[in-house]
Amino acid sequence: MATQMFEGRGHAAVYQKYRFAPGKELQQTILSYLQEKKAIPAELAVDVGCGSGQGTQFLGEHFKKVVGTDISEAQIQEARDTPCMPNISYLVCPAEELPFQDASVDVLTSFTAAHWFDFEKFMREAERVVRPGGCVAISTYTVDMSLRYGDCSEKLTKIFRECWDMILKYSHNRVKYVLEDYKEIFEALPFPDKKRITDIYDQIPMTVEGVVGYMESASSYQTFMKNDPKAATSLLQETEKRMLETMGVSSRETPVEFWVRHVCVLGCK
Repeated sequence: MATQMFEGRGHAAVYQKYRFAPGKELQQTILSYLQEKKAIPAELAVDVGCGSGQGTQFLGEHFKKVVGTDISEAQIQEARDTPCMPNISYLVCPAEELPFQDASVDVLTSFTAAHWFDFEKFMREAERVVRPGGCVAISTYTVDMSLRYGDCSEKLTKIFRECWDMILKYSHNRVKYVLEDYKEIFEALPFPDKKRITDIYDQIPMTVEGVVGYMESASSYQTFMKNDPKAATSLLQETEKRMLETMGVSSRETPVEFWVRHVCVLGCK
């Protein structure tokens, strides 16, 4: 069964507000692969572990019908409460028990979620529901992140990473699969035609508030909060203060360039 880390309504609300959609480079990588394999245009795309629907919404522009699934009722409620295209719907279910018929799914995706799944059971489900010639795209952003703003990008990135390193001390052991660039997930994928791309870089539009909110949305930060709420709150407050001082601005709404590295596992059945 999947590891459940995003259950609370409060956490789901933070997740919906601050988690970002797949960046343009990642989107293009996935779409180019699907075009190459002639998997689009297609009828049905299923986004597994969809959270509050950031990746699902991207799929809505390219498929006739899109279904986002997640084990967390709170996350699915956030997704349903967010305006979206009429061809998108959401279901609560585990990644390892997908309510779709055999060979009925054209494209199966998972954005920054597969490391929480029971790989063996999830891959069996992927093998079962994806039609012959259908594709999977399983991606995550990594902890390899940086910030750019004027001539203080290096200092700003250092402040961010110091905070991030503190938060990562509270990581669940399954985050190791992200740190290993989804190598184990790639090896577990049973499709004969597959590849893993580890160097997709995207610039995500952000503000200082958004960067701090992203860190707050991390499962490891939520664990930190439960263990030591005072220290966790203080860490984010102090980090935001240091960022603003370094940038020489006072507004949390000041835009910054937030750069992330994605890993993407692609396969065709």
